[in-house]
Amino acid sequence: MPPEQTPITVLLVEDHLLVSEGLAVMINATGDLKVVGTAATAAEAVRLAMLQQPDVVVMDSHLPDGDGADIAGRIREGRPAVPIVFLSADESDMAMIAAVRAGACAYLPKSRATADVVEAVRRAAEGEMLIPAAQLARLLARAHEMARDESDRRRLLESLTRREMEVLSLMANGLDNRAIAAEFGIGFTTVRGHVQNILEKLDAHSKLEALACAARYGLLDAA
Repeated sequence: MPPEQTPITVLLVEDHLLVSEGLAVMINATGDLKVVGTAATAAEAVRLAMLQQPDVVVMDSHLPDGDGADIAGRIREGRPAVPIVFLSADESDMAMIAAVRAGACAYLPKSRATADVVEAVRRAAEGEMLIPAAQLARLLARAHEMARDESDRRRLLESLTRREMEVLSLMANGLDNRAIAAEFGIGFTTVRGHVQNILEKLDAHSKLEALACAARYGLLDAA
């Protein structure tokens, strides 16, 4: 008679009780998987990961007291090799990039059937990367683009003076040069000089192009 197989142990990190209980029932019913802990908070997730030493962590992307990617990073500080399967209602590139950076080997929408989660846990325990190569390449390219955009944003913010940021904000509100001059109590020629400086710094040929650039880099949020 063959020896009994040691089950794959799983830590569930999920703050919705019904979801957590449903997953635990399905996982424990498989026979080859076993839930060894459930956590609804970041602190509990990190504590149980160190205490129970699970083979796989199934991680909600958002908890009341923390972001799933941050929690995964904290868990991997103590368990650097543990596979992490993310479950999320957020399918945006930013959320997926954060999860990949935190060590995710799978990123499943919460709408997926429990059977898919079970299969993902099994494959994660075998060391598989379940994010397709093409999707991973696209995410990494997007991450590079976001990093470049953030670098450009910081550069532009540092180049614009406080007054130029104020002028840019009023431009976005539809004020022309004379209205801006009246708003600040300064000369029309002075405003025109500020506008020209803004266009040059944003490498724009018109106010409309400058505002489009400002919107792209989120400069108006900082104005």
